[in-house]
Amino acid sequence: MNETKTQRPVQTLAMAAMLMAVGFILPFFTGQIPQIGGMLCPLHLPVLLCGLLCGWKYGLAVGFILPLLRSATLSMPPMYTAIAMAFELAAYGFLAGFLYARSRWQCVISLYRCLIAAMIGGRIVWAVARVILSGVSGQAFTWQMFLSGAFLTAIPGIILQLVFIPAVMVALDRTGLVRFRRGGETVQAA
Repeated sequence: MNETKTQRPVQTLAMAAMLMAVGFILPFFTGQIPQIGGMLCPLHLPVLLCGLLCGWKYGLAVGFILPLLRSATLSMPPMYTAIAMAFELAAYGFLAGFLYARSRWQCVISLYRCLIAAMIGGRIVWAVARVILSGVSGQAFTWQMFLSGAFLTAIPGIILQLVFIPAVMVALDRTGLVRFRRGGETVQAA
């Protein structure tokens, strides 16, 4: 029996669970000041990494479950916000994993393309979810609210994601834990 075929799903599941745990705990570091937590988007980091490292299925699942689980157990974020975030983070995990897995070359440039596409797609999904939730609750969700919530207040978080995630991926490539590949082959570190 081939050990790698039986260990890979278990390792992937363990990594997804670890990233879910990181996502559960990470907001505690910014939770004392809600404005900073909203600006740094701490739940986005582990979900994007989960999509990239574990694949789109795990990224989608972790992204959807994480804000709902935090809301149900800790009441943070509030459930109304958590529902919109669940769809947003599921889109992040799905798009990051799906696009990166289908990239011809897995390198830093491809990583940035996938991250930016996932961030834009996730924010669009968040806006659609907010519009639907606003329609159900009778609240208004304006274009200004979208721009402010999705981009203007999130600029520090976007910068953090664009710096931190590629740094983690490069570190994983250099240690040999997760390799970049070109045209279907793994790139060996120099």
